[in-house]
Amino acid sequence: MEQLHQGDIIVIERIKHPVLVVSKDFFNVCDEIIGCPIIKNSTSGPLHIWVSGNQTEGHVHCEKLKLLDLSVRGYKKIDCLPISEMINISDAIQSIFEYI
Repeated sequence: MEQLHQGDIIVIERIKHPVLVVSKDFFNVCDEIIGCPIIKNSTSGPLHIWVSGNQTEGHVHCEKLKLLDLSVRGYKKIDCLPISEMINISDAIQSIFEYI
């Protein structure tokens, strides 16, 4: 299987929306990733961040983190986000778990 990187956007069998890989590269080596869906027809908010790649656009739903085992589903990489957009998304995800 292809090594996925943080910021890659993939489509996964039996999942309706594209998924943004938010887990770091060292985590992704075991065919599992943590991802968030990218939903085209959604509203903006603190945890719904608009992204626009070469082939994908929509709101990343940062609160819908999922652990996905890619060894049991087919997937295909379709796009990648720049680091500047990943920083905003990472900050939003981290804010879910901060104290006070």
